[in-house]
Amino acid sequence: MTGFARTEGSSDLCKWIWEAKSVNGKGLDPRIKLPSGFEEFDPVIRKRIKQWFYRGNISISFSVIWSHSNTRYQVNMDILDRLIETIPEVKKRAPELKPPTMDSLFSVKGVIESIDLIDFEKEKVNQKAGILTSLDELLRKLQKVRNQEGAELTSIINAQIELIENLCRRANKLAVSQASRHKNRLHGQVLEVSGTVPVLSEERLAQEVALLIAKTDVREELDRISAHVNAARVLIDSDEAVGREFDFLCQEFNREANTLCSKSSDVKLTQVGLALRSTIDRMREQVQNVE
Repeated sequence: MTGFARTEGSSDLCKWIWEAKSVNGKGLDPRIKLPSGFEEFDPVIRKRIKQWFYRGNISISFSVIWSHSNTRYQVNMDILDRLIETIPEVKKRAPELKPPTMDSLFSVKGVIESIDLIDFEKEKVNQKAGILTSLDELLRKLQKVRNQEGAELTSIINAQIELIENLCRRANKLAVSQASRHKNRLHGQVLEVSGTVPVLSEERLAQEVALLIAKTDVREELDRISAHVNAARVLIDSDEAVGREFDFLCQEFNREANTLCSKSSDVKLTQVGLALRSTIDRMREQVQNVE
């Protein structure tokens, strides 16, 4: 979901610049920064972002640079004349005062006034189509960058799915031989104490082994992990927005791997379970980038 894009456009009177930045996010969170006077574009931008994207914190900024100075200054002669007319009267009342300078007269509010040379509203209306076309180009570029990242993520996640599948195969082999290991371990423990405790019958030994197997059987967890592997491959090949669904699937992966580790009574099987958890955690980190 990460990416950056920039587009520009211009008219005879101004130049505009669009910039977009995208980072990971659980949902779609547009953040819009517009110059004063262009606030009406905000809902339009948000609507178009939703047409292009489903997830990510997307920041859009828009700026305008005017080709010419928009302001011209002029003297308001009416106000200046009225000020000059009052000078003789003021001098009569306060002869000790020095006559005002032109600088002091020009500093009086209203003597110097500014005139806008560009009709902002008219120019904004005239350039709206071009500005929004540049916005569409910006979002198209951002989507392309995100797609490129997605292609790289696909190969990484596929490799992680393949590793999870291989670890499942190893765990299944260890789980199948677990019954004989339980029987041998229990039989050895019985022999150690056979001097003081009667030796168990084969039937009783089989019952104890069956209880141990029931408590430590991880084949159900491995079956579910294998089903999750198939579901993950379907999601990774989909053209739809699957990021949230994939994130949930990673949680299910993790739950089964944790259960496997807690039920395992074999060192090698536990090691495989820990490797599964590590791989699933790494995959989930990558899935946070998936839209």
